[in-house]
Amino acid sequence: VDEALAGYATHIEVTLLPDNGVRVVDNGRGIPVAEHPTEHKSTVEVVMTVLHAGGKFGGGGYSVSGGLHGVGISVVNALSTRVDTEVRRDGYVWRQSFEKGGHPIGSLERGEATDETGTSQTFWADGEIFETTVFDFETLRQRFQQMAFLNKGLTITLTDLR
Repeated sequence: VDEALAGYATHIEVTLLPDNGVRVVDNGRGIPVAEHPTEHKSTVEVVMTVLHAGGKFGGGGYSVSGGLHGVGISVVNALSTRVDTEVRRDGYVWRQSFEKGGHPIGSLERGEATDETGTSQTFWADGEIFETTVFDFETLRQRFQQMAFLNKGLTITLTDLR
């Protein structure tokens, strides 16, 4: 949503997968893939594993925000059995996966060339932490409808493949 508020994204696609995973795809700029200046690992890995590492902090981020104060994706990662991250940026598709509590499975890998931009996150909530890992379609539909209404120019698509 922050990418839309900043004028960089117009569409978010949320898909509930048959195995109760959730895929969220946007057409924003994509998480930066360069090495983080102080952490000495990719910025993708820092954003995925460090609280308050999102674009709202450090003075160079968004001037407005509709998110979760920089903790959104790092908390999702920490509370998931697995997260697969795909970033389309700088002419390539970049991938990195994380498991059980956000531990990286290898490093960020550069894949095929692309002229698209954006980020795709696929996650599976941890059943040892949550009472249920099955997302309620109607609850999500209502929330995303509100978010789209409140964010001019943003379309949110929700698909249930279960």
